[in-house]
Amino acid sequence: MPRFDPSRSLLAGMDTSLLQARLAQMQQDYLDLSSGRKVNTASYAQGDGSKSVTYSMASIGQLAMVIRQLQAQLGIIDRPRSAIGVRF
Repeated sequence: MPRFDPSRSLLAGMDTSLLQARLAQMQQDYLDLSSGRKVNTASYAQGDGSKSVTYSMASIGQLAMVIRQLQAQLGIIDRPRSAIGVRF
């Protein structure tokens, strides 16, 4: 299986300090969602109308995938995701 190539990633060319800051924020969001500290749905009214944000369990999985992608881009892990295989 080929190794992850940061130069061919969708995140290629982004500033490392920006990637590190986003990784830290996403990891905190993941922990907050996992532990129930962050609400799943939030709504509020503002002068330009009402707004809402919804997180679901699927969002946690997507968030985990993006965290692994950032980790791979920063060289923390070798590749963002391993293939699922069956061995006999």
